[in-house]
Amino acid sequence: MNGLTLAYLGDSYYEFHIRKYLLDSGMTNVNKLHKKAISYTSGTAQAKIIKYFIDSNLLTEDEITIFKRGRNSSGPGRKNIDSATYHLSTGFEALIGMLTLTNEKRVMELINLSIAYINQESGETV
Repeated sequence: MNGLTLAYLGDSYYEFHIRKYLLDSGMTNVNKLHKKAISYTSGTAQAKIIKYFIDSNLLTEDEITIFKRGRNSSGPGRKNIDSATYHLSTGFEALIGMLTLTNEKRVMELINLSIAYINQESGETV
């Protein structure tokens, strides 16, 4: 699968688990759920997460290779974020997508680390 296809899968899988996490926390107001989900799933948040993973040496060499494959295959970007952020977030999503297909335990570890990192950065939990 190419990097963008992996990112497509990773985007939906990650979004699903973030929504489930928020619902499991007891949130029920749809507007609040949507706003809170964005703090975990935006391109900016995903770029911060992948930088944290790399800087903290939390990824294997194979995972870094998958990330780079997604990052380097991404399209022109989105209007609401800069190109570098878009490419980083696409690489993050590709990594999640590949692990979704190959290593359920590891993908959940990274999703849980992502949630913990965003919570720490924001100074709050749900």
